[in-house]
Amino acid sequence: MEKVAGWYPAWHVALLYWTWLFLFTYGFTGAEITCRSCRSQVQPQQQPQQGLLMHLKTDRGEEEQRRFLGEKGGERGQEAGTEDAGLQATVAPAPAETKFSGWETRRVTREPEKVAGERRPRAAAAARAEDRPLQGPPPAGGRPGSGQRRWGRSPRGSAGPGPGGAAGREPGDGGAARFGLEELRLASTTFALAGDSAHNQAMVHWSGHNSSVILILTKLYDYNLGSITESSLWRSTDYGTTYEKLNDKVGLKTILSYLYVCPTNKRKIMLLTDPEVESSLLISSDEGATYQKYRLNFYIHSLLFHPKQEDWILAYSQDQKLFSSVEFGRRWLLLHEGVTPNRFYWSMMGNGREPDLVHLEARTVDGHAQYITCKMQNCSEATRSKPFPGYIDHNSLIVQGDYVFVQLTSGGRPHYYVSYRRSPFAQMKLPKYSLPKDMHVISTDENQVFAAVQEWNQNDTYNLYISDTRGIYFTLALENVKSSQGLEGNVMIDLYEVAGIKGMFLANKKIDNQVKTFITYNKGRDWSLLQAPHTDLRGNPIHCLLPYCSLHLHLKVSDNPYTSGNIASRDTAPSIIVASGNIGTELSDNDISMFVTSDAGNTWRQIFEEEHSVLYLDQGGVLVAMKHTSLPIRHLWLSFDEGRSWSKYSFTSLPLFVDGVLGEPGEETLIMTVFGHFSHRSEWQLVKVDYKSIFDRRCAEEDYRPWQLHSQGEACIMGAKRIYRKRKSEKKCMQGKYAGAMTSEPCVCTEADFDCDYGYERHSNGQCLPAFWYNPSSLSKDCSLGQSYLNSTGYRKVISNNCTDGVRERYTAKPQQCPGKPPQGLRIVTADGRLTAEQGHNVSFLVQLEEGDLQRSLIQVDFGDGIAVSYANLSSTEDGIKHIYQNVGIFRVTVLVENSLGSDSAVLYLHVTCPLEHVHLSLPFVTTKNKEINATAVLWPSQVGTLTYVWWFGNSTEPLITLEGSITFTFSVEGMNTITVQVSAGNTILQDTKTIAVYEKFQSLRLSFSPNLDDYNPDIPEWRRDISRVVKRALVEATGISSKHVLVAVLPGLPTSAELFILPYQDATGEKKRTAANLEQISETLIQKLNQNLVHFELKPGVRILVHAAHLTAAPLVDLTPSHSGSAMLMLLSVVFVGLAVFVIYKFKRATSGHSPEPKERKCNQGSLDRGLPKSLWITKRFQAKTQSGSISTAAEPQSTKEIPTYVNG
Repeated sequence: MEKVAGWYPAWHVALLYWTWLFLFTYGFTGAEITCRSCRSQVQPQQQPQQGLLMHLKTDRGEEEQRRFLGEKGGERGQEAGTEDAGLQATVAPAPAETKFSGWETRRVTREPEKVAGERRPRAAAAARAEDRPLQGPPPAGGRPGSGQRRWGRSPRGSAGPGPGGAAGREPGDGGAARFGLEELRLASTTFALAGDSAHNQAMVHWSGHNSSVILILTKLYDYNLGSITESSLWRSTDYGTTYEKLNDKVGLKTILSYLYVCPTNKRKIMLLTDPEVESSLLISSDEGATYQKYRLNFYIHSLLFHPKQEDWILAYSQDQKLFSSVEFGRRWLLLHEGVTPNRFYWSMMGNGREPDLVHLEARTVDGHAQYITCKMQNCSEATRSKPFPGYIDHNSLIVQGDYVFVQLTSGGRPHYYVSYRRSPFAQMKLPKYSLPKDMHVISTDENQVFAAVQEWNQNDTYNLYISDTRGIYFTLALENVKSSQGLEGNVMIDLYEVAGIKGMFLANKKIDNQVKTFITYNKGRDWSLLQAPHTDLRGNPIHCLLPYCSLHLHLKVSDNPYTSGNIASRDTAPSIIVASGNIGTELSDNDISMFVTSDAGNTWRQIFEEEHSVLYLDQGGVLVAMKHTSLPIRHLWLSFDEGRSWSKYSFTSLPLFVDGVLGEPGEETLIMTVFGHFSHRSEWQLVKVDYKSIFDRRCAEEDYRPWQLHSQGEACIMGAKRIYRKRKSEKKCMQGKYAGAMTSEPCVCTEADFDCDYGYERHSNGQCLPAFWYNPSSLSKDCSLGQSYLNSTGYRKVISNNCTDGVRERYTAKPQQCPGKPPQGLRIVTADGRLTAEQGHNVSFLVQLEEGDLQRSLIQVDFGDGIAVSYANLSSTEDGIKHIYQNVGIFRVTVLVENSLGSDSAVLYLHVTCPLEHVHLSLPFVTTKNKEINATAVLWPSQVGTLTYVWWFGNSTEPLITLEGSITFTFSVEGMNTITVQVSAGNTILQDTKTIAVYEKFQSLRLSFSPNLDDYNPDIPEWRRDISRVVKRALVEATGISSKHVLVAVLPGLPTSAELFILPYQDATGEKKRTAANLEQISETLIQKLNQNLVHFELKPGVRILVHAAHLTAAPLVDLTPSHSGSAMLMLLSVVFVGLAVFVIYKFKRATSGHSPEPKERKCNQGSLDRGLPKSLWITKRFQAKTQSGSISTAAEPQSTKEIPTYVNG
């Protein structure tokens, strides 16, 4: 494409044009195009300031199709896996051919043009939608799966009337491109979507497959309101020549938000209404001619269509519920709640088994994530299956073909597990010291896993690994592949899989802070630099000598079907690759040109000096180039000889601001629709370009020539010689259907067809030798005497390699008799890797043996609680040895494995606990200074297993840690002091804090209440705390004594009683605290008021409670000091015995009068088998009732389950 300025001969005319363009550039209304039927690759990329706004979608033909309804900008229809979670690993396989399936979402935003010369932002390579990560967080700032991207499109300086300033130049000896000066005209028609000039978003579906129907949904999205305010639905039945507006058929007041098409039956169309107005579906079975409306009782966030059954759909709601439908959305059934976004899949096994099986990741009640499978019509608790034992990391489930991947983090390291064809999960084996911190699955094609792994010492690069068939054992394919991170947190890896040629990849590798492009033809077995062209666009020689200088390519695939991105290839044109890049020592964002290869990467030619979008037509027989520019254009360039020469064509009479280009679905792709606008206020302009008129006939057999695929002269690629047919460059005929390779002949196997096996590394001499950490004999550990195993030679054949004979026998693993070995390396672990378990729950033990004759070994397991089991072989323990402990404690679990050659044993100490539910700290309310007191942690239940106690005193920052629940301590400073205890039981930590008053002298008195108070006593801490506050207030009001002298604590149990403390108090002036005589005077005042029944409170209307002194006389309060008299002690003991008798009689009476008993303590039995364990580990909590000989008398209950007394002071 060209700049418009180049068309005007007079400078003043150009000046007028630029002035006109400048005026219309600012305030330009943003608009978007979304393709609903384009087949391309998913690629989360960086988000530039302006330009294209796209939703990334893909259609892989038979692959699953997913649509996510994004939140930003009112856009919907995002592909699963492109978030990354968002999408974490976005690696770039080859884009599929431009073929419409109805499941792509591409949005092209009409926004203010950038100034001339501004370069498009660069990003890394992209990935297929099905290439999803093992872990990762959702993109910041949007809903997971939103996937919106802005991509700037800007012009570059032009050097002349032709592309790259080289128009009309003839090719030199090096094969420079030729450009024709003559302007030709393409057959085209233009249609304006009248009345939609304000609409700023559009979604397009082109059925294809012998269908002429095109559907377009345009919308006006109000960014201020955050909602869609208008929509229009258009339909064409003549390949886009004319369109009919269908608003009256869907409802004039209906606002549509999204368009879906069934991937297996393009005649079935689904429209989604805007949920801000209503939640409904409109369904058509005749390619959008008529619709039926169905209301929904939930709001759809994403849809997943079944890859085989046209009427089966999964719907994910905005409140994270998963629904299923077997009637193409007419009826819905709730499958599961709490499903992780983007983590639900159809069963995609190659054998077609269980097509109605749904895989999903769901959250449990306690917030963990689980992998669940169930039938789409019955996902009840009884029918669900949990293939992976235990929990998995959030947002880590991936189901891809025959493989299922999950991630589980333990010990601060992520561990990755794989299940092949639904077999039991096995841990993925990378080289021992790779220590991965991030992993992304790139592809699972051809029964092999291709993964990108970021190791412990990498920051901006990844290593590529390739697996065996089961996806368990991985070997290194390429180190230090460049990666980058987008603004939304998605990881982009510079890797590109070339379409049409299996095993061919391009990758950008970082070497000494320089990024260089490498190519492989055998799935990463060998890599080499790209040979630069010998001449430039003008035919001048290029002096570029390998390995110091080479060709480097940007490996970003197209974000949308309207442009080709930085690189493009097609399955139907296996030898042609078009890419942007530069020549030099490293990859650069400067001096970017366009290059093409027509021999699968062996040689390259420069075709443009500026970036262009290059599209494939007629199975690659025609290349269409449009220059990246924000200016209006009316020309494009065509090449019929694989980019060697180019002809200039006009496709419209008026210059058009191009928003995107859409090719006809199907195999021929000879009709193209250009979307754009003449001005920022004009309607959408749809220009239909028909390329059939440039061909005069269809190609015959004599119009083709054979072409052999090779790698720098080596004809054997992936163990076969493949010969394709190409149209002769001088023939200008229409190819039609693609026939694929003409012949494929297997090659004789050589060392180049084999890669190093797991645990082996390739040395400088080309040999694969064991790594220092690998023991080759470990391969025999899983076989039994009398059987055989495959003994690796250090090599394994590259998967999908078709070579035969030759060195295959020498390099292939050999069957070998299993050697007889004594058991060695025995370990016993729990299935979840923890050393704790709950009483009464199943514990699964796994017995692991590194070496030994497993099938003929006797296994004995002693669980440490008096129960032992024996197994004749280890195979019966694959799912774990299960046991339930009935008691709490620490149990010594031992396992003994023995055979005729020897034995081995292992020990595991398991902590069995009962859930700790409540902790109370029991201590006196008041104590004397420098007096030793006791603090006890009272637990509920009382026996929960191994515990740790952490104590804090006052403002101390150094805690005291004990294994005992009781401690003694003293306070040397008067005043109010706090004590906090934390009790740790397994994963549970509970704490309680209490305050204690410390004084040199104080006095106390037991209080009693009217018997009717017991009828309202629920005996709970909160009630006692409130009553204490009420009693204290009543005492202060009746006596006039300062509240600072009074502390009241209501005691647990019945009859209701309380303890009254008379405390010294130092006022704010700092005067001396009251003496013992003063406290005696306060005590006499209190007793006098109590005996006169002047202390009372109203519990509720009509219920009056009197407070009495426990002593029947107005004797002074007892001072419990060492100098107390014998008569006073005798009187105190008499009162205690009388009170005890009254209490026993009252309890008996209360028990017979229908009072509810105390709640029973939960039974957590302590294990009796504590042989060999330190007694300090068995902690018995006893709440000791003790009368200190000092200045305080506390009444603590001896039962450990009782609440401690509650007091109020201040």
